Amino acid sequence: MSNGTESEGPRPNPSHIYLSTRGGDYGLSFETVVLKGLAQDGGLFLPEEIPAAVDWQSWKDLSYAELAFKILSLYISTDEIPADDLKAIIDRSYSTFRAEQVTPLVHLKDNLYLLELFHGPSYSFKDCALQFLGNLFEYFLVRRNQGKEGRDRHHLTVVGATSGDTGSAAIYGLRGKKDVSVFILHPKDRISPIQEKQMTTVLDGNVHNIAVTGTFDDCQDIVKAMFADPDSNRALKLGAVNSINFARILAQIVYYFHSYFALAKASSSFKVGEKLRAVVPTGNFGDVLAGYFAKRMGLPMEKLVIATNENDILDRFWKSGKYEKKAAKGPGAENGLDVDGAKAHESGVRETLSPAMDILVSSNFERLLWYLAYEFASSTGMDDEWTKKQAAQEVAVWLNDLKKKGGFGPVYQDVLESARRTFESERVTDEQTLQTVKKYYNEVGYVLDPHTAVGVTAAERSISRTGKEMPHISLSTAHPAKFAGAVTTALKDEKDFSFEEKVLPDEFVELAKKESRLSEVENSWEKVREMVKQQVEQDLGR
Repeated sequence: MSNGTESEGPRPNPSHIYLSTRGGDYGLSFETVVLKGLAQDGGLFLPEEIPAAVDWQSWKDLSYAELAFKILSLYISTDEIPADDLKAIIDRSYSTFRAEQVTPLVHLKDNLYLLELFHGPSYSFKDCALQFLGNLFEYFLVRRNQGKEGRDRHHLTVVGATSGDTGSAAIYGLRGKKDVSVFILHPKDRISPIQEKQMTTVLDGNVHNIAVTGTFDDCQDIVKAMFADPDSNRALKLGAVNSINFARILAQIVYYFHSYFALAKASSSFKVGEKLRAVVPTGNFGDVLAGYFAKRMGLPMEKLVIATNENDILDRFWKSGKYEKKAAKGPGAENGLDVDGAKAHESGVRETLSPAMDILVSSNFERLLWYLAYEFASSTGMDDEWTKKQAAQEVAVWLNDLKKKGGFGPVYQDVLESARRTFESERVTDEQTLQTVKKYYNEVGYVLDPHTAVGVTAAERSISRTGKEMPHISLSTAHPAKFAGAVTTALKDEKDFSFEEKVLPDEFVELAKKESRLSEVENSWEKVREMVKQQVEQDLGR
């Protein structure tokens, strides 16, 4: 446990210092949080306080990078990263995107807009955060290693699990970075061929792809086990790129503000200061959590709408107050498309046409639970230190029940009502996903990927409740070419549709011809740890 803040002198801004959701770490610097990724007690890091963006309306004409600087500065002390350095990191991170706007806003119909988040190097929303995180890692390591040689240098070992998109985004963010070894675990034969090729054709010496004979949840459990193992941490100096790393949440806050201002420019009926709804297809709860931060900072979002597929643990929580795994077994779990990376999951995850959301437990939900528990505890009128400890204890009990009993709840009614004030949720089936892809292709000529279609379906339901006057921005999380199976299934009978002509980027055609490099390992965190240790030794010798 850390005692107080890490430096002497006056207490810094509470939004610049960090704690663990489970109470075992507090008073941490942003640099420590970024490089550690996961707290030693198994919890996730959060700022002690969410800052208010008091002058946010004055940001309306800023570029994406300028907006990112304003937002990130509220969470990062200039004592840690001077303003000019932070600007340079941000500029470098978003210079790799194909769209000038970075995340362009597209009008679908009526008051429904789509925020395209797939214009980065890996064609996924995760680039918005992982390009930034890769440059952050490099910045901190260059600074730590100034004047050091050989094994005295701080060498970071990044270990991440992917259901498809995180891996390639992390690899493109970290390839070729000095003093970093990258290990990405994916479930063997359970990601799409395009996703596998995007990862395994990156041949930089510091990049290592590992296929695990298990599910995505198995891969995620292996990563968590390594972070919880003192020997792994000591020997490898582990770093996280999954959405458990708070820097990813932080970077994703930016595009909520950006889309809000883009809507004010695009719509004659929407003015800065008015409310809208954001709709987010989610599996691990990271992307929608970033929206929660934006709302808490002052962005006037009337509601955040959580869109899940048939793996609906989040939707069930909002409906019932219970958070339960409820695994699907046998034929009831088997669906999806092999070509898009869906295969039978022994853990009980239901296969769907949106496989990146096929997750039984949403890791980032723990962060929201902490805020809900904190709000509940604060109603007692005790001091802030007691309230924070109480919130951490509540979260630790909930998460322990989840681990031992497969679920927890129902939570206190006040906690559930607090969650419902900010969020609504929807569950979208595969059949509804296909219908939505077909509908928008026919009505407006737009090709949705299946995850984005889950979001758009949820947005339509939300509009039916609010009326068409309420603007909705639905997040488009991946390029449709990444999920060829679902898109082709939906549109193969449509007149004039050709996947190759209308969807497939030239870059994806070239991927098939490139050389790949991949290792395999059985589903054992100890086996993965030994493989990683051996490879890091080789990397250190390069």
